[in-house]
Amino acid sequence: MDVHSIKVACSSCNLRELCLPMGLNPDEMHKLDSVISSRRRIKRGTALFSTGDKFTSLYAVRSGFFKTCVTTADGRDQVTGFQMTGEIIGLDGIVSDHHSCDAIALEDAEVCVMPFDQVEQLSREFTTLQHHVHKIMSREIVRDHSVMLLLGSMRAEERLAAFLLNLVQRLHARGFSQSELILRMTREEIGSYLGMKLETVSRTFSKFVEEGIIEVKQRYVHIKDTDSLKQIVNPQTCR
Repeated sequence: MDVHSIKVACSSCNLRELCLPMGLNPDEMHKLDSVISSRRRIKRGTALFSTGDKFTSLYAVRSGFFKTCVTTADGRDQVTGFQMTGEIIGLDGIVSDHHSCDAIALEDAEVCVMPFDQVEQLSREFTTLQHHVHKIMSREIVRDHSVMLLLGSMRAEERLAAFLLNLVQRLHARGFSQSELILRMTREEIGSYLGMKLETVSRTFSKFVEEGIIEVKQRYVHIKDTDSLKQIVNPQTCR
C-alpha cells in the first residue's frame, strides 16, 4: 500500500461541505485541521482496512471509489455498500473497536485520515461537529434500512432502478451529471449488493436499454428517461 503522510487543510478543501460540517469558526476549523493531518493513497484492488483490523480512524474519501464487503459463512464475498468522494468510511469499527468488513478501492483512491479518539474529543467541544458525526451515523442506519427494503420487497427491475437513481443522485451532489455516470463496480459486484445473480443484472440492464430508459456502453451509463426509472421504483407516485 502506498501511504503518504502529508499535511491536509480541511479549511481549504473543496470537499469540506460534503464530509465536514459548515458553521465552524476559524479557531474551530484550525483545531480540526490539526486533527485531520494526513492522507493515504490506496491502489485499486487493495484494502483500506480489513475485517478484524483494529479500529483507530474514520476515513473521508477524497478521490476514488470503494466497496465494503463481508465474507459469508460459506466463503462468498457479500458487498454491503459503495462509497464515493466526500463520504466517510470506517463507522463499522466503532461498536467493537475492530472493523467488521473489508473496504476495497475500486480505483486508485485517496482518503483523509480522521483519528477517531481526537474527532470524538473535538466533537465534545464543538456541538456543530458532534451533531454532524451523529448525522453521518444516522445516514448509515437509513442507508442500511433502504438496502433491507431493496432486498426484502423489490423485484429485480425495481432494485436496479433504485440503485441507478441513488448512484446518480449522490454523484450529482458532487457536481457530476444528473444523467450520465461511469460504473466503478462490476455487474457481479452490483448483483452481490442487490441480492441478484449476475445473469439477472445483465438481463435487467438489457431490458432497460431495449425500453429506451438507459444507454449502456461497457461501464458508461446514460439515463435517458429518469421518470421511467422513478416510475419503476414508485409506480403509485409517478403518474
